[in-house]
Amino acid sequence: MSNRTTVTEFLLLGFSDVQGLQILHFMVFLVIYLAALMGNLLIFTVVVFDHHLHTPMYFFLMNLSILDIGSISVTVPKSMANSLMNTRSISYSGCVAQVFLFVFFVSADLAFLTVMAYDRYVAICQPLHYERVMNRRACVQMAAGVWISVFLYSALHTGITFAVSFCGGNMVDQFFCEIPQLLKLACSDTYLSETWAIAFSVCLASSCFVLIIVSYVHIFSMVLRIPAKQGRHKALSTCLPHLTVVSLFFCTANFAYSHPTSSSTSGLDLVVAVLYSVLPAVMNPIIYSMRNKEIKAALRKLIAWRLFTKNKLSIFFPLVVISFCVSL
Repeated sequence: MSNRTTVTEFLLLGFSDVQGLQILHFMVFLVIYLAALMGNLLIFTVVVFDHHLHTPMYFFLMNLSILDIGSISVTVPKSMANSLMNTRSISYSGCVAQVFLFVFFVSADLAFLTVMAYDRYVAICQPLHYERVMNRRACVQMAAGVWISVFLYSALHTGITFAVSFCGGNMVDQFFCEIPQLLKLACSDTYLSETWAIAFSVCLASSCFVLIIVSYVHIFSMVLRIPAKQGRHKALSTCLPHLTVVSLFFCTANFAYSHPTSSSTSGLDLVVAVLYSVLPAVMNPIIYSMRNKEIKAALRKLIAWRLFTKNKLSIFFPLVVISFCVSL
């Protein structure tokens, strides 16, 4: 029988034991984190302050930006702090919080992407009923339903994960507390309940994926029936950013979890983990603003308003920098 031990802390995987490389890791993650933070705060600020963007699509996009800020804030700052202080430890309660928050933000991200696909389906396939179906009350109810259901799901999933006994030590082969890596430390006789939880999670994610695919099958079939080329282009332009974000989400997650976990984490596994946990939060604001004329116009108006306002100048320079990058 495996020895059961009481774990008080976990040791996360470091990117390097060389001090120079640790500082490099800190600087790279700092740039990535600030870019994600500024990009998503920009989307949030523009949607809040511009009444022309008070539509269901941008309301859900604002929620997505909040989630992206949360998801990258769960993993990256702790990894940066560990590199800076030359340590790898995370407390048991800190690991629990990290698992709960990461599952919460990633699950809510997927749920909102599914809701946004439904929003695009109604807008393109049922345009005459769009204002009735996607009214303000319905949007708020859908958003509240996502936040509440994902909170309960994350609490249940985290509770089941840490209800197991750990027999394999406290070394987590990842730069953050990740459920598959934690399960490698679990005793075999307490593993079954979490296996069912993971199977349930896969079913939920697959259901969301199927709903998104079905929505876009209807959307593309409707777009192909639009006679005017300009009309087809306008319809597709509202869907392509969302479809790109969905593809990025599923491709990185599938690449990270499709292969079986090995006894030790390779450099490729570490890179893949960085991609699926960090890249979406950085790329989503770029994808949504790169060719979006409404966001660009709202950004210019916001910058012009800040330029002539004496107070609250603290966000002016980040807005200028991001506006320049978006306009490229």
